[in-house]
Amino acid sequence: MSARILISEVGPRDGLQSIAPVLPTDVKKAWIAAEAAAGVTEIEVGSFVPAKLLPQLADTGEIVAYARTIPGLTVAALVPNAKGAAAAIAAGAHKITLPLSVSESHSLANLRRTHEQVIAEAGQIAALIADLPAECRPHFEGSLSTVFGCTLEGAIPDRQIARLAEALMAAGCDEIGLADTNGYADPSGVRRMVRLVRGVAGEAAVTGIHLHNTRGLGLANVLAGLEAGLTTFDSSLGGLGGCPFAPGASGNIVTEDLVFMLEAMGLDTGIDLPGLLDVRRILHAALPEEPLYGFTPEAGLPLGFTPAGTRTDFAMETAQ
Repeated sequence: MSARILISEVGPRDGLQSIAPVLPTDVKKAWIAAEAAAGVTEIEVGSFVPAKLLPQLADTGEIVAYARTIPGLTVAALVPNAKGAAAAIAAGAHKITLPLSVSESHSLANLRRTHEQVIAEAGQIAALIADLPAECRPHFEGSLSTVFGCTLEGAIPDRQIARLAEALMAAGCDEIGLADTNGYADPSGVRRMVRLVRGVAGEAAVTGIHLHNTRGLGLANVLAGLEAGLTTFDSSLGGLGGCPFAPGASGNIVTEDLVFMLEAMGLDTGIDLPGLLDVRRILHAALPEEPLYGFTPEAGLPLGFTPAGTRTDFAMETAQ
């Protein structure tokens, strides 16, 4: 396992797209700034989709521009197509993610695109990026959504998943992400899927996973991902989130619980856990009717808890 794990906070995008209230722009900025101050170094701050479809994310351009002013923060955004990617690039996103549902039924519901149309969009996005000066090119991730199964189609054949992963890389993606859109994953399935996709995309191209906690296996699946060599995990503050186009898909894994587990295991996230717990107050005040999940915020930190990054025994083990 890697001694340093990257937590990518997706609440400002995945969390907010799934709830009815529209969080004010100034509250979003306060949330992002507070998480960055607590040590979170990558945040997916929004999605460049039409405002009529997701009014909750209509201010994403402004949010990206603001987040870019925070030193040391990687600003990520989701894009549904090349038009959205152009907007993300213009706003200054450091990382853009194009979701490709391996279930074509879900792709048509989510993006109104067939597999081949999404692959074509990926090629257009890669061409847009290639035309930029090298120092201005965002990292381009193709995310395999519903990769562990779909509420509309069930299990997806391995050969279809492998073909689509290979096609995304051929279209110009830098990385392939794995997304448990419906919360169908289990630890054995996570290990198997990492092997499958790395087999066609290469080990270096598969480093991260997006997990949901629909059936309570979120953190168990993180452990499986760690064992498989993954180093980046998406999560959402308070467990907000889910896919509005995937029936029954409940929230993401809870950032607070994920950070606690990793730090307790001696894996350094670089995140100040007490500071992260304080960020919940911003969401609770702005969204008083929305439930926020997490065992760690309810129970508090154990007496004498020492984060991995400050433990002398861990530092000595790492040095050896």
